[in-house]
Order: sequence, then C-alpha cells, then structure tokens
Amino acid sequence: MSQKVLLNSKEVNIALHRLACQLIENHDDFSDTVLIGIQPRGRFLADRLAQVLSKDYKIKNVQLGHLDITFFRDDFRRGQKPLEANTTIIDFIVEDKNVVFIDDVLYTGRSIRSALTAIQSFGRPKNVELLTLIDRRFSRHLPIQPNYRGRQVDAIDNQRVKVNWVENEGEDAVYLIDK
Repeated sequence: MSQKVLLNSKEVNIALHRLACQLIENHDDFSDTVLIGIQPRGRFLADRLAQVLSKDYKIKNVQLGHLDITFFRDDFRRGQKPLEANTTIIDFIVEDKNVVFIDDVLYTGRSIRSALTAIQSFGRPKNVELLTLIDRRFSRHLPIQPNYRGRQVDAIDNQRVKVNWVENEGEDAVYLIDK
C-alpha cells in the first residue's frame, strides 16, 4: 500500500481560508446561514471553518451544527456489524435558512443525499449548499456537485482519499492511498 500527500498542513490551512472567504462572499454576515458538519468526518472541517470565520474574519453570527446521517443512508443495513450512530447537535432552526453542508470528501454523493433527507427533520431550508475539502469528481453515483471545494482529485476506485485533522490524527494532511 502506497500513499501520496495531496495536501500538507500549510496547503490545508490555505484551503480553509480560501473556503472561508468564498463563504463570506456569498453569505456576508451569516445572519441567515447555518453551517452543518456531516458526521463523523465533516465535523472536523466544519469546526475548523467556524473557528476561522469567527477568529480570523470576525464573523459574529456563525451557527454551527453536526448532523448524523447513519440511519438515513441507503446502505445502513448491508453490513454485518452493528452501527454506531454519532451525535446530532443542531440547537437552532433551519427553517428558511441557508444551510451549508460540510464534509471532508465528496465521493459517491450518497452521504449528501442522506443529509438532505436527515435535515428535513429540523425544518425546510431556504437553500442548501455543499462545501467539501476534497472532491473526487469521477466517482459519483448521484448527480451531486459541491458549491465550494478545497481541491479536486481524480482518483480511481481502488484508491482512497484520507483526510487527517490535528484534532483527531495529530496532523493536518490529505493523502491518496493505493489499496
């Protein structure tokens, strides 16, 4: 198994700031916008973006939530091991808000389809956008595209994209791993 560095720590930081600036361009003061990190891995990116927006760009109204999609997935009954759900934390109304889903890697699009179904339990958003750090553009099973992307990667099916966060794995980096 070999691995290639797609983004190092400095490049991840640059991508985070670029994504934050793009969000500011489209959502101004975030008074009608909420950020939703898709559990489990999108939570790290969402937390980091919210931190960059509030600390570095002085946005005061960043509302951040985490959405678990475990039981909304179309494949949740296919495995042999019992599933462990993550925690959903959404302590605000999404009704008539601009919702920005945040996930680390966009691969088949099935996680986003699940998130679209799951968010309906919290109200009907005015608009839904998607932000991903890595877009694996040739792997879609569904017609889903990100509004904001950190980097586009052309990976084949026997390759895996792994995003490491300092909060979880002790480093900020993105790897392309040959299985």
